[in-house]
Amino acid sequence: HFAFGGTSGLSILLADLFPRINVGGFMWIINIVLVVLGFIFLGVKCMGWTIYSSFALSFFVSGCEWLYPSGVSLSGDAMLDLVFAVFLPALGAAIVFDIGASTGGTDIVALILAKYTSMEIGKALMVSDILIVLAAAVRFGMGSEMCIRDSCILGLIGKSFVVDGAIENIRLRKVCTIMTANPQPILDFIIHDMNRSATVEKAYGAYTHHELSVLVTVLTRRQALQLRNFLRENDPHSFITIVNSSEIIGKGFRSFN
Repeated sequence: HFAFGGTSGLSILLADLFPRINVGGFMWIINIVLVVLGFIFLGVKCMGWTIYSSFALSFFVSGCEWLYPSGVSLSGDAMLDLVFAVFLPALGAAIVFDIGASTGGTDIVALILAKYTSMEIGKALMVSDILIVLAAAVRFGMGSEMCIRDSCILGLIGKSFVVDGAIENIRLRKVCTIMTANPQPILDFIIHDMNRSATVEKAYGAYTHHELSVLVTVLTRRQALQLRNFLRENDPHSFITIVNSSEIIGKGFRSFN
């Protein structure tokens, strides 16, 4: 029964303020408004994936409830339940956010904030949901059961960091810079064995004044390890630096769109 803000928390708050409309009615209204805003600010492609993701999420949640109907904790420990309730949805949301979509609801607000401000998506998600949490705290009081269940500030903060961390790890690539006197075998390995390319520059050693070639290539973590092992066996006198890059845009990686 953990819930971290979102359209459900906002609907409960609005239904209490305007009792003529029930919670379900407000959920429909809020989701329709958010979808319209998404089409305006995020575009048709993003919202197409968002609508698909939201229906898929509802389908799989219903399927899990049907396969394993249970109204009690699976672990028997509320803190352990909170860890899973934060980590698993945040990991799923990160995968969806990574393709430029969302699972609907206040995730759409987070995408809009991330697009038009300098916020990371996880932080934008926390901002959009924590406003609902604070409004609920003011309306119902911090000690009430509703606020304890639906506000769960710890979960909100945890989810935002997990989302940002997961997105960064999904996009993480290794930028490898190799200095060598014998570049051709290394280039052959990069091009033919790893199906990647490289940029080659001519240089010279400041101490030895010997001519060198500088190769720059972008690889996955697994490929960077393969390249390091190749150099250790075939060119132990070469020099390599490997740095992390949180995002690579260009042919063979993410597109500009």
